Amino acid sequence: MGARDWRDLPRAPAPGAPVCTAGALAEPGTLGLDLGGFPLLLVRTGIGLFGYFNACPHQHLPLDWRGGRVLSADERLLRCSNHAAGFDAATGQGVEGLGQGCVLIPVPIEETGGEIRIGSS
Repeated sequence: MGARDWRDLPRAPAPGAPVCTAGALAEPGTLGLDLGGFPLLLVRTGIGLFGYFNACPHQHLPLDWRGGRVLSADERLLRCSNHAAGFDAATGQGVEGLGQGCVLIPVPIEETGGEIRIGSS
């Protein structure tokens, strides 16, 4: 798939679209959601809130397809549940195994007033 702009993907939500309440996402933790056919993975770590198109660039399956636990205990890596490809949780850059040379497609996320929404940038 290669790095692409999330807005060019099928069924991409509009900026400002509601995603979930802030309380639905553990801290730290991940949450996989389907927004009208657009797979989104939310990631909350001690350094911030991140969103990615939830598809491993290696096999195009959701990172959490075989289970929701994809964030490492140190909150630095996202690990694909299908084949253990490792991605930097803050940047989406592939850093281990089959993730090397790949990158997750980032989706801007905003958290305001207890709600998480698709960001504008």
